[in-house]
Amino acid sequence: MGSLLQQAQQMQQQMEEAQRSLGGQHVTGSAGGGLVKATVTGLGELIGLEIAKEAVDPDDTETLADLVVAAVRDANQAAERLQQEKMGPLGSTFGGLGPGMGGPGGNLPGF
Repeated sequence: MGSLLQQAQQMQQQMEEAQRSLGGQHVTGSAGGGLVKATVTGLGELIGLEIAKEAVDPDDTETLADLVVAAVRDANQAAERLQQEKMGPLGSTFGGLGPGMGGPGGNLPGF
């Protein structure tokens, strides 16, 4: 039992270390041929958004909104790939760090 607890504590420390590392890394996604770019941390937290002037049409805000959503989605997919690379077997143990798991908004205790 003590060995199992020690293994769990080591795993928790490894997860926390990986999360710190991922939080310091940034990935970028884009949409519309680069008209909209979104930057997120390795944990998927949106930290930047660039919109080219050519993407702004006051009469068509719906297209701009779609481009923003697509760029953020692209950036989050890049963050998920980074998580898989960094977390390796730890990420598959808990199914990643997305909502409902150990990531932002997650519900695993201590993460």
